[in-house]
Amino acid sequence: MATKATTEPASERHGGTTGLLEQSSAMLDEARRLRRELHTWPEIGLDLPKTREAVLQALEGLPLDITLHTTTSGIAAMLTGDKPGPTVMLRGDMDALPMPEDTGLDYSSKVENVMHACGHDTHVAMLAGAARMLSERKSDLTGRVLFMFQPGEEGYGGAEYMLNEGILNVGDESPLAAAYALHITSSLPSGFVGSKGGPIMASSDVVQIEVTGKGGHASEPFRTLDPIPVACEIVQALQMFITRRIEIWDPAVITITKLIAGTASNVIPETAKIEGTIRAMSAATRAKVHDGIRRIAEGIAETHEMSAEVTIKLGYPVTVNDAPSADFALDIAKAVNGDKNVAHMPNPVMGAEDFSYVLEKVPGAMLFLGGTPQGKDPRTAAPNHSNRVMFEEDAMTTGMALYSALALRTLGLTLS
Repeated sequence: MATKATTEPASERHGGTTGLLEQSSAMLDEARRLRRELHTWPEIGLDLPKTREAVLQALEGLPLDITLHTTTSGIAAMLTGDKPGPTVMLRGDMDALPMPEDTGLDYSSKVENVMHACGHDTHVAMLAGAARMLSERKSDLTGRVLFMFQPGEEGYGGAEYMLNEGILNVGDESPLAAAYALHITSSLPSGFVGSKGGPIMASSDVVQIEVTGKGGHASEPFRTLDPIPVACEIVQALQMFITRRIEIWDPAVITITKLIAGTASNVIPETAKIEGTIRAMSAATRAKVHDGIRRIAEGIAETHEMSAEVTIKLGYPVTVNDAPSADFALDIAKAVNGDKNVAHMPNPVMGAEDFSYVLEKVPGAMLFLGGTPQGKDPRTAAPNHSNRVMFEEDAMTTGMALYSALALRTLGLTLS
């Protein structure tokens, strides 16, 4: 994007923190246009051709070195400042969810059973806006900004694909100093920012248990080995295991969401299947829960002369914010947004994130950005992943300014 020639330093030209908010406010209409385009035409998983094309159009004309990843629709866009220095990564995820939309918005999804219900469309729009804002300050950047547009966060591990394809290989002459991500939520007031050091989001695994007995006639259960009550006993025992064996300050959650058995009202089936998710806030507790599930399921089944096969499919690891990076980011958020609109979160969130893979390799932090629509109460507004969730688009002003400020301060530039 061409800028008017001037000899004033960027910090004076844009007015520090106030300038960032003014600049992002001026770009809100463009961010809103991109967000609504993505919302109308959402895509799922790792292959997002329409989304990638929309992002590339939004970045067109900016002084960015763009790498199109080949294993996914991921985009790595590098902005190199005119002065040498470290590299900071800013990440935005791009994929939607396989679910219907019932918001009634004018720009509701036109793709059947696909919806941007987690706000990733706003993440993309904010990151593209920050790329434009920071490009205007290229002459004053002491280092580089790596914009990571990532597909497949919703269970596909898109971040891991992009890591395996070498997104962190930025060169020793300008090492990657930090990585930051924003996640919008309808459960915080619009424009509010929150985060904390240490575990911020849980690990997420899928557990499947198949109990095998012996089928027969429903009138003669004594001639069978009925797996259904045994499966129910396992479900109840797992809840007791969580409350009695897992430390409350290092929590875990087991949620059973499926119990599948039987074909007819007068037939005792041979098998019953249980499925659900496991969430944990540390690697140690995660491992303890895995061991406990196997021990409980197999033990209860054996007690009733049956067998239980436990399969645990590993998902995302715990998202752990680097504590100094999180404190640094919250201080920057206060400079951008005001003390009253920023909070140190007392507790983590039990949802999961594949930004965890990035934070395992690079110090950094994930921050939450409030997006409750005007007139709604954050406590009762439709939550992320709801078919009725909506986000206040004005919150993207704060997001674009915060993304930009995180990059500028990490590269040693002042905001005032």
